[in-house]
Amino acid sequence: MTVSIGADGLTRCYWGSADPEYLRYHDEEWGVPLHGDRQLFEKLSLEGFQAGLSWITILKRRPAFREVFHGFELAEVAAMTQAEADSLMEDARIIRNRAKIEATISNARIALELTRDSPGALDSLLWGCAPVNRPRPAEIPAVTEESTAMSTALRKLGFRFVGPTTMYALMQSSGMVDDHDPQCWRAGAVR
Repeated sequence: MTVSIGADGLTRCYWGSADPEYLRYHDEEWGVPLHGDRQLFEKLSLEGFQAGLSWITILKRRPAFREVFHGFELAEVAAMTQAEADSLMEDARIIRNRAKIEATISNARIALELTRDSPGALDSLLWGCAPVNRPRPAEIPAVTEESTAMSTALRKLGFRFVGPTTMYALMQSSGMVDDHDPQCWRAGAVR
């Protein structure tokens, strides 16, 4: 089954009713076009932390991630010290993966440099890789030509934890693609 019917009678993507936070995320965020350097940096960072884990694990820890990474404000994350990164390894409220923590700080430095003289440059870079007028495929891919191009562009700049699968998840979560099941009440609702 690819859809489920919620207690409110709405038909949703099967995963959208699995947990109250998933339901909120599905109904309010997933597939909604998201713009802004800070906002997309947060998504990019959280998708990187999600690699190898379930998205609900990240969603439930998102308030803590936002706290410890200063609201994902580029300048503040870029200014984080090694001591601060080390202290995050002791914070059970987030995913304590040193490589992902250090990548988030390093990625913030790259994003800050990219946007310093050109606000919106990260937004433009990411959205510039989004497919145009892409119909929803029968089988949702894990990787696409566009997510591979996004990954390649980011890696050339030095970003880490931005593989093609992670970038496709970013495209889904930030509304660059609409992968809601055609029967889902959200399908095509925000394009």
